[in-house]
Amino acid sequence: MKKITLILTAALVVLSAVAQEKTEGYSFTTVKENPITPVKNQSSSGTCWSFSGIGFLESELIRMGKGTYDLSEMFIVRKNLEDKAQKYIRLGGYLNFAPGGSFADVIDAMNDYGLVPESEYLGLNYGEETHKHGEMDGSLLAYLNAIRENKNKSLSTAWYRGFQGILDAYLGQVPETFTYNGKSYTPASFRDMLGLRASDYVSLTSFTHHPFYKPFAIEIPDNWRWAESYNVPLDEMMQVIDRALENGYTVAWASDVSESGFTRDGIGIIPDENSPENAGSDQAHWLGLPVRERSAQLLTKINKGEHIAEKSITQEMRQLAYDNYQTTDDHGMLIYGTAKDQYGKKYYMVKNSWGETGKYKGLWYVSEAFVRYKTMSIVVNKQAIPKNISAKLGLQ
Repeated sequence: MKKITLILTAALVVLSAVAQEKTEGYSFTTVKENPITPVKNQSSSGTCWSFSGIGFLESELIRMGKGTYDLSEMFIVRKNLEDKAQKYIRLGGYLNFAPGGSFADVIDAMNDYGLVPESEYLGLNYGEETHKHGEMDGSLLAYLNAIRENKNKSLSTAWYRGFQGILDAYLGQVPETFTYNGKSYTPASFRDMLGLRASDYVSLTSFTHHPFYKPFAIEIPDNWRWAESYNVPLDEMMQVIDRALENGYTVAWASDVSESGFTRDGIGIIPDENSPENAGSDQAHWLGLPVRERSAQLLTKINKGEHIAEKSITQEMRQLAYDNYQTTDDHGMLIYGTAKDQYGKKYYMVKNSWGETGKYKGLWYVSEAFVRYKTMSIVVNKQAIPKNISAKLGLQ
């Protein structure tokens, strides 16, 4: 009997450990969820801006009743590399020729060149199954720098064709026409058939070094187009996001994901390392630890799904983080809904472009504090903006 009791006790301990492992972490309840297309994978390429921007347009098509489309990110990447190269040479190299970009690159390229289905332009013409742009990016920059040296004392008529030739070798030639669902299109006529118009979309941001309710070009390297965003107070930017989501719109979201609270397992929060609430029972010991060690312990708590007190984000904190290079143009994603965790705290549901990775298969849950603090800019359909804010911006 004693042996049986010991066996049963051991079994219960194992079952309890398994149950704890299964329940460990955050548990989310969806509040509002708008349709998105499947998560894609930018792989080893700095093209999050295109993946998130295209994902935004794909969700717009669903909202508009057009159905589900799989649009080519690499067509947009290709067209932006061409535009960027010409500007780089015109400026004598005084431009950030790098893989990064902004949502304006997607909207402007759609407006100028159109769109194509993914099936017509994969951008994988170099022996890989996923996007790996290191070699291509390095080759393009080296080529442009050779042109920039201007050793002939004047630019030849061939340099741009040479640049396009490199793009053709890696990404493939852009189709002038293609057939989709039995109909023939050009990239421009395909865009027009979809009913997407650049004039329907507007970029917003929130910083104090420029006047509110006026547009300005955000001073970040990836804004090589010098595209402008309307500047609004922080609370109003959050109102725009919330109203958009509540009314069926998604939000293209440019953010900084370098914070330790943005985990690779689908969570994004801004822990308050100095909060007594996060200290547990031994507050004195907690506050005596170096900030780095406190951050590491908080990350462990996040992974376990423990309740974490977050910083209360103000307009001034946002500005300071931007001015000190603590908030940079890191990553583009898509906000498509809201949820609450098991403690009742609000989160935004985010579609990423790192493939179906992490606990939530490529989706993230990002706290309200994180969005308030780390948002660089957003793009929304201007119909999603509250009328009182839209009037201040002169959009009505």
